[in-house]
Amino acid sequence: MHSVLPRRVLAASALLALLPLTACGGGGGDTTITVLAASSLTGTFTELGQAFEDEHPGVTVKFAFDSSATLAQQATEGAPADVLATADTATMDSARSVQAAAPKVFATNVLVLAMPADNPGHVHAFSDLDRSSVKFVMCVPTAPCGKVGQALVDRDHITGTPVSQEVDVKSVLARLTEGEADAGLVYTTDAVAAGDQVTSIPIPGSAQQTTTYRIVPLDQSQHADLAREFGVLVTGPTGQQVLRKAGFGSP
Repeated sequence: MHSVLPRRVLAASALLALLPLTACGGGGGDTTITVLAASSLTGTFTELGQAFEDEHPGVTVKFAFDSSATLAQQATEGAPADVLATADTATMDSARSVQAAAPKVFATNVLVLAMPADNPGHVHAFSDLDRSSVKFVMCVPTAPCGKVGQALVDRDHITGTPVSQEVDVKSVLARLTEGEADAGLVYTTDAVAAGDQVTSIPIPGSAQQTTTYRIVPLDQSQHADLAREFGVLVTGPTGQQVLRKAGFGSP
């Protein structure tokens, strides 16, 4: 008798196939686990995926990096994934129905105002976003970076309108490094990762709008032990060292 997958799992599989999957290079390929992670975790989780493969011969870790809201939706629709890591509480809560355990906080982050290295818009303060000549970008309101960014804009009574709202923080950073905007709201860690491609300044009140990252194994995981162990790596000493080096704050 042929087994029939639920329609929602088939739909989620199709959607997940559209997301860019990144595989680490050290695994032998006998077993693969898939981690859905917020785009701001790209660098650190790729490094941790390699470490996990080194500790688990025969295991390959694949990542889908995207907006937390998109990934949480994928998870709740039954996407064939093992772990979910989001950049805010609301998106993690929206995936409560498919969580195999209680989510664990593993890092924090704050937004900064970043500019291309040559600062073509002569942006020196957050209030400069109100100048009509300044082209700035931020995340869409549904993304954690967009929610926090909008709260900071409202707090400082910024009335300027962004020239675009990007799906995630990596897309905002790309607009800056490609010279398509004068300024953008990105996480501290993204500014650190961009190195000398950008310069950045603090945003007033950003410490009161801290982004909190959580990780959880998923019910639909076919490798529950490995999913749990990946979370242990992230929340443990090795994971915390990698995260701190990248500029993330303590849980």
